[in-house]
Amino acid sequence: TLIDALARTPDRLATLVAGLDEGALNVAPDGEWSTRTVLAHIRDDEFLVMRVRLARTLAEEHPVLTPFDERAWADARWRDRDGLAELLEDIRLQREASVAIVRRLPAAAWHRVATQPEIGTFTLQWWVEHWVEHDVNHLEQIAALLGRAVPD
Repeated sequence: TLIDALARTPDRLATLVAGLDEGALNVAPDGEWSTRTVLAHIRDDEFLVMRVRLARTLAEEHPVLTPFDERAWADARWRDRDGLAELLEDIRLQREASVAIVRRLPAAAWHRVATQPEIGTFTLQWWVEHWVEHDVNHLEQIAALLGRAVPD
């Protein structure tokens, strides 16, 4: 299910980066994010974007959601918990909080709508599907950076 896919992402990430040293997290082609930055993005995006949009769509009638400037985030992001173990721990903690909300959604909630100018109008069902796709995209991005396969 979608919820199970969301819940599995922290384990999949931990498997994907298992055995890496801290220096390997910083390797990236010019102009691309490193594994460390991608992991930080997944952590921060969870509570700054994904869960906020979920909560607003549940609490408000047809909210208009603010776009997220990833470039500005990457330039100014919080770097105090950037060690591999910390990033994985924070991703797991944030995802557990999100999954706890999604698991409790009543059937009618999946049809609630929101609008984001860059995306358009969407249902909560679509948002959670997008969330899973976002995870897959970043798992594939990290796998490509590391020359590893995406774990199941």
